Amino acid sequence: MAQGATELTDTPTPRLAPEAFQRRLLAWFDQYGRHDLPWQSPRTAYRVWVSEIMLQQTQVATVIDYFERFMARFPTLQALADAPQDEVLHLWAGLGYYARARNLHKAAQQVAADHHAQLPVDSLEALMALPGIGRSTAGAIIAQSTGKRAVILDGNVKRSLARLHAVDGWPGKPAVERQLWALADVYTPEERLADYTQAMMDFGATLCKRSQPACTQCPFNDVCLARAEGNVQGYPQSKPKKALPTRQTLMLILEDDQGRIWLEQRPPSGLWGGLWSLPQFDSQDALVDWLATHVKEARQQASLPAFVHTFSHFRLAITPQPVVCQTLNGVREKGLWYDLADPPALGLAAPVKKLLAQVKAQREPFQLANLPGHA
Repeated sequence: MAQGATELTDTPTPRLAPEAFQRRLLAWFDQYGRHDLPWQSPRTAYRVWVSEIMLQQTQVATVIDYFERFMARFPTLQALADAPQDEVLHLWAGLGYYARARNLHKAAQQVAADHHAQLPVDSLEALMALPGIGRSTAGAIIAQSTGKRAVILDGNVKRSLARLHAVDGWPGKPAVERQLWALADVYTPEERLADYTQAMMDFGATLCKRSQPACTQCPFNDVCLARAEGNVQGYPQSKPKKALPTRQTLMLILEDDQGRIWLEQRPPSGLWGGLWSLPQFDSQDALVDWLATHVKEARQQASLPAFVHTFSHFRLAITPQPVVCQTLNGVREKGLWYDLADPPALGLAAPVKKLLAQVKAQREPFQLANLPGHA
């Protein structure tokens, strides 16, 4: 069985012969696909890998600038492996889902140590053994960088195939995912693998979109079962929703007599793993106790407005509490004073970046000239 092949048990009947599907898709791609993305030239395994990780949960338009900055700083896998994690996270800041960046860095170090700084593109299993690389990402790296046959099934491909074949169920369910992998394998050609892989991703991202798909322009609209049912938006079925719980936290904005803000690095795993954050407390009593233990001459300031930061699995209600102090003693490890006027290159948790920007804005002198109607 070919690399990445899937058993055809319980697979929906393909709507077209593989050759006909490939012909239609590649004809569409040649005319309408994306051919000038920065990771396509040069199309190395390293560049494809970084782009694929960045594109998880993130749109191409957003990724391009991040990718180019990342490549400028880390042009090779070895350069990434040698970099401190703080710098990697700093360049990732704004893309979210920071576990991607931590795994990318960890995988680069593993490849540098075990594979002479060259991704093992001759083996799907070896790629999948690396942190953060799943089956579809491994397939995309192989197909796009080597031209060898490998199957992909990212979110765009799942949506397109589910609609074309009216596959019932949420694709996150193993039984549904197996059907989609089998279909993806049936349609994957032996030639033009880089183009085919990009075409499948482009098709889902630009034509068979999650909302407002361009069905009248689709090269498969005559054989699409979801369209025939008049229920394109019904496929694929959404993940069953659960009410998001809300957690509460107090964020301490501790300022010293030089105007610097105290930050602490989060543990390597878990929420905001490896990023720098303001000290957090579950209760006002815990905050007061910490200040009494570690801070000399603490002067509590007026609270900033509370706000909510939403994660995929819960909401975090954040109450910022500014405090000015003279000295700080016996603090937890991995902390530093952050100078707003000359900030170091650190990976900051998104709410912390927002709060630091608010503090900095409050310090800037009021300028009448910046208001409308003034020169």
